[in-house]
Order: sequence, then C-alpha cells, then structure tokens
Amino acid sequence: MKIVLSSNPYRDKGLRATLEAQRILERAGAKTVICLPFTPKKGDRVEMPPRNVHLSSLEKELPGADLLICFGGDGTLLHAARDATLHGIPVMGVNMGSVGFMAELERGELAQLALVAQGRYTLEERMMLDVRVYRGDKLVSQDLALNDAVISKGSMARVAEIEVLADQVHVSDVTGDGVIVSTPTGSTAYSMSAGGPIVEPTSRGIIVTPVCAHKLAVRAMVLAPERTVTVRLPKGNRKHLFLSVDGGKAVRLTGGDRVEIYRSEYTTKLALLGKRNFYQLINQKLGGFAP
Repeated sequence: MKIVLSSNPYRDKGLRATLEAQRILERAGAKTVICLPFTPKKGDRVEMPPRNVHLSSLEKELPGADLLICFGGDGTLLHAARDATLHGIPVMGVNMGSVGFMAELERGELAQLALVAQGRYTLEERMMLDVRVYRGDKLVSQDLALNDAVISKGSMARVAEIEVLADQVHVSDVTGDGVIVSTPTGSTAYSMSAGGPIVEPTSRGIIVTPVCAHKLAVRAMVLAPERTVTVRLPKGNRKHLFLSVDGGKAVRLTGGDRVEIYRSEYTTKLALLGKRNFYQLINQKLGGFAP
C-alpha cells in the first residue's frame, strides 16, 4: 500500500507529526512518501524538517497512490481533496488546527494509523459541486467544491445585489453581503455561521444561504441535488463581487456575469477509522445543539 502524507508546514512544525506517522505506517508495512500541499511564501518563518527528509510533490506521487493523509486543519484537507478526487484517491485528515471538523484523527491519536496500513478503514462518499463562471457565453472559470462556493462583496462598504435561480427559474433576490452555495459537507462551515441549516454530510442536496441579507423574507434553502443553481449579477451593475471556492483564490465578478453551480459527477471519498457519528462530532467540536 502506498500512502501519501501531505503536511501543512504552518500547522505541523518541522513536520514532526508527519514524520511520526511515517514511522508508524512503515513499521506496519506501508510504503509512504511526504509532500507539501503548497510552497511556503518567501520570507515566512517556517520550521522545515531535517535535510535528510525527502520531500516530493503531490503531482508526482498521487498517481498510483492508495490513500492521501493530510496533516493540518480543514483548509489543508479541502486544498488537497480536489486533486485526490480527480485521481480517485481517498483522503484522511489528521487535525493540527483548532476545530478540524473533517479530520478523522487528532494529533494524539496517530498510533491508530497502524490500522490504515492493514487496510482496516471504511470509505464515506461526499457530494461535490461543479462551479463555473460565465461572462456572456464564454466560460471564464471552472472549479470543484467539497465545501462551498461563496459569492461576496469583499471589503467594499456597499451591499451586494444578487439574483438566485434554480433551473433558470427565479428563486430570490439577495441584497446583503453575498450568498453561499454549499454541499451538505459544507453546511457546518461558513453556511452554518451565516444561519444556514445543518445537514448530514452524507446527504444529497444543494444549500443556498444568504449572508447578512437586508430582507426579512430571505431565508436559507435546501434544493434537490438535481438542480442547477445560478447566481447572477444584474446587467449594468457596476459593483464587483468575488467568488471563492472552498476558501481558494477569489475570482472577480462583474455585472452580467453568472455562476452556475450543480452536483458534480465526482465525489470525495473520506477514509474513516472510528465509529464517531455526525452528531457526536457536532457535540464535540461545535458545542452541540443545546445552549
């Protein structure tokens, strides 16, 4: 079994947790390779591993791998999920951040990785979204989301004006800070903070959540997974909005642009070891439903 270990060097100082995991996995019979999910910025103080530790690239190692294990927060896992999914590789997260809602293991549970080397884990499929930006008839951007697509006004003071459609039928006009279109997995992220519903992550549905809407009648909605959600900026609107997919680099939107979002044919496969269910995670990491 070949396992790729992808570590966020800002979270995993000196890649200590990753190196410990590598020893555990290799003692249990797995073949491992360590990759960085991105190149640290010049000038940043990042503690790197000893020089004798070989670092490879995800682009080189993902083809032919059996599993990708990410060390960091949810952002690290989201960053890697797209590439792993395109290669059909399951992903497991080790939480090195604060919440780590999507992570299967905490830093102190690395010993359980010996079970991974023995193939003693299950897979759970998570719905993803295709996100495409059109300027007229021209496709100007395309991405894949495990969590969400956020269309927002950025730092400008004026409110955003957005039209939301489902299968080309008008659903609502959102006047406010923006709108979030999320998967069930993303329902416990920004969508929840904006007042959206909590949805079991293995469900199928598209969640549309307005952000700081200036109308009492505007509410979050859960649409059928077969729908195509279109978020459109009114023509002639001189305000610029921004699209961010899974917290990635923002794409600038202008009047007349439309963002089409629909269920992807791809699904992310999360590798699971434990028997904690969704509601246990809600109570443990988000404070539960009770006050």
